[in-house]
Amino acid sequence: MTVEQFDPLAPKTTKQSSNSNESQTTTLNIPSQMIEEQHNEVFQITNNSASAKETAAKVGFVSLGCPKNLVDSERILTQLRTEGYDVVNSYADAEMVIVNTCGFIDSAVQESLDTIGEALAENGKVLVTGCLGAKKDEIVELHPNVLGVTGPHAYDEVLAQVHEHVEKPKHNPLIDLVPDHGVKLTPKHYAYLKISEGCNHRCTFCIIPSMRGDLDSRPVGDVIGEAKRLVNAGVKELLVISQDTSAYGVDVKHKLDFYEGMPVKTHMQQLCEELAKQGVWVRLHYVYPYPHVDKIIPLMAEGKILPYLDIPFQHANKRILKLMKRPGSSDRVLERIKNWREICPELVIRSTFIVGFPGETEEEFQELLDFLAEAQLDRVGCFKYSPVEGATANDFPDHVSDDVMEERLQRFMAVQAKISADKLQARIGQEYLILIDEVTELGAVGRSYMDAPEVDGKVYLSDEYDVKPGDQVWVQIIHADEHDVWGVLVED
Repeated sequence: MTVEQFDPLAPKTTKQSSNSNESQTTTLNIPSQMIEEQHNEVFQITNNSASAKETAAKVGFVSLGCPKNLVDSERILTQLRTEGYDVVNSYADAEMVIVNTCGFIDSAVQESLDTIGEALAENGKVLVTGCLGAKKDEIVELHPNVLGVTGPHAYDEVLAQVHEHVEKPKHNPLIDLVPDHGVKLTPKHYAYLKISEGCNHRCTFCIIPSMRGDLDSRPVGDVIGEAKRLVNAGVKELLVISQDTSAYGVDVKHKLDFYEGMPVKTHMQQLCEELAKQGVWVRLHYVYPYPHVDKIIPLMAEGKILPYLDIPFQHANKRILKLMKRPGSSDRVLERIKNWREICPELVIRSTFIVGFPGETEEEFQELLDFLAEAQLDRVGCFKYSPVEGATANDFPDHVSDDVMEERLQRFMAVQAKISADKLQARIGQEYLILIDEVTELGAVGRSYMDAPEVDGKVYLSDEYDVKPGDQVWVQIIHADEHDVWGVLVED
């Protein structure tokens, strides 16, 4: 067997493999745990600082939903810590609990409402923020005792409400230390980098614009500055997120900005080129298939950013896509995928799809299955259509029954499972650079460039304990199933 190595950030001359072709719920204890670890890293706690901490105002925090919501939570927690609040991991110890909600689909709404109810029952003083907060009347009707409700990215309003109900601590330099990259709820070695808020699209199954507003791009200099601070703090992987990453800068007409005195255009391509200079993995999520995405593929082929694209195609049938207000057709998409893979054979594509969209016929669903078989996507998620309150598609005729949606979901996943299994089998015998995420009692667990945290597969190193989270090691793949692979360390 010939073993080949693939390093996603290696120069083009590096020998590469020829065989390589979304809930972020954070429980009550995770914010306090992460903050404790980061606090200990920036300051060696003394007896005085520990006792001061015991008297600080205490807040509990629960973050629900996607990585974009997680970043909002990080920003609120950073400000709370800057002001001296202590974040605790139990309802009993908290003077107040903040719940950052998700409101995208019905199951997420229910989880948010249940969590608010639990926090009220266990603590009694609850502030609600996040996407579901845009539906204040719905929250107050079910939970009239909440102290306040704000929508997404309402950072200043949340802090003002906290000040109203829990006295703002006096500044104490022994406990108010916050890393310059802020509070993070992810492990130290990777972080989400949010480049914009909102979305200009009006997909008929989605209510995000009504909750988060239109596209609002962050200044490119601010984004690059945050990336640099994260890397300096030990981050090995930057996960670029937004509602629509490809549209970055459209709202400001791709204006010229500056970072450290150098001009940088507010544009996806220029941002990727600058992030590539940080020397860490850069992974793109939520990429809308605009034509200019074609210009990103050469950056991947050159090893500047990870050859990984997260593109939510949603469907393949032209009529259904038109009803969804999504662009493109399966023929055009297949042609672009073929071209991308010719430029960058190592490219991994992840996507999500909806089955059972109102009016979807059996023939149109079969077209989606045919598209899957031909596209040979690497990582795929699928959801049954959910009639989210406020979505335009709810008013469309010919809704698909729950039984038919479930049957189509199972058929869809069966097709993709076979594709995934075949692709992972092709990895056996190859060597990949792996980023270690954790070490358990069974051994180390990590990811290759093909695997985003939380949503994709994992690489298991059974009985391997001589590594730690954040380490990058070369691994030879020896076994695979439909989702994950197993490997062994490569000897130097």
